[in-house]
Amino acid sequence: MKEKRVLIDADACPRQALAIARTLCAEKGWRCVTFASFNHQLTGADHVTVDAGPQAVDMKLANEAGAEDIVITQDIGLAALVLGKRAKAVSPHGTIFDPQRIAFSLEERNEKARYRRGGGRTKGPAARSAQDDERFAEALRALMDNEEVV
Repeated sequence: MKEKRVLIDADACPRQALAIARTLCAEKGWRCVTFASFNHQLTGADHVTVDAGPQAVDMKLANEAGAEDIVITQDIGLAALVLGKRAKAVSPHGTIFDPQRIAFSLEERNEKARYRRGGGRTKGPAARSAQDDERFAEALRALMDNEEVV
């Protein structure tokens, strides 16, 4: 039987989400592996440190991910890569990336980037709230239990 793993893009993962993921992994007997560049001071037996180059963490994590793994990331591009490998992906805010909608999400991201390059301004993310923590815990728990999330 394949080891059950949660892989975390820890470069931009809020501490609260990291703590929630570690707690749920311990409760359910899953392995929790964090990935970050050497610029971040994360340690642990299940931590992978990579070069600080652009996209280095994303590429290492994408190469490591496999079917049935759960990946925690805010990066839509990384989510698309791991979904293509039949892994599941969830953001630290509790958004589960859907394979049927990922192409739309990528296009939306590209349109916003084009708009910003042209001098436009887009709204940034809201401050993290307790509701984000609850939504994330619920989504991660559902993915771990292989339940459908609405």
